[in-house]
Amino acid sequence: MAKILYYDASCGISGDMNLGALVELGVDFSYLCAELEKLNLAGEFKLERKNVLKNSIAATKIDVVTLKSQPHARSYADIRQILESSNLSQSCKQRADAIFRTIAQAEAKIHGTSAEQVHFHEVGAADSIADVVGAAICLEALGAPQIFASPIELGGGFAHCAHGRLTVPAPAVCEILKGVPVSLGRANFEMTTPTGAAILKV
Repeated sequence: MAKILYYDASCGISGDMNLGALVELGVDFSYLCAELEKLNLAGEFKLERKNVLKNSIAATKIDVVTLKSQPHARSYADIRQILESSNLSQSCKQRADAIFRTIAQAEAKIHGTSAEQVHFHEVGAADSIADVVGAAICLEALGAPQIFASPIELGGGFAHCAHGRLTVPAPAVCEILKGVPVSLGRANFEMTTPTGAAILKV
């Protein structure tokens, strides 16, 4: 019988929200940390797990803590090199690459360039790399289930990023989720990030 993973995205999705949910679902946290070490990023980050209460409901929160200054930006080619030189399984590499490629293609269209020439700012930092690769690791650990999702809540208001103050949803989120059922306005802040959108789309 095939495994099915259903995302209730009525509160949006981000990379760290996704990691917390998948660890809560049963992925061993120590295993996740050990697999992420295979990226060989020389101590750029570590994961911290916390038990938190949200509206009196117990939840798992995963924080990616950066341990040293980050490169100003990494290109999609840089990310691919990190993945290829790692000791991760081939399926993890492929899924993580597909997620980064989805973001790169969206950013390329927005900035009028090619995916290979896109330089990631926030998404190229260690915390976003950990979120994306961690998602691939967790999904493999859960047996590569079939994935379904509700309409994705995007939020509202404004978000601050490397390109300045942008309205929500950000252009990259709009491009990534083109043709995907979404909802807007449940809160006046960003509820779905480009990283979260790409993880769920892929």
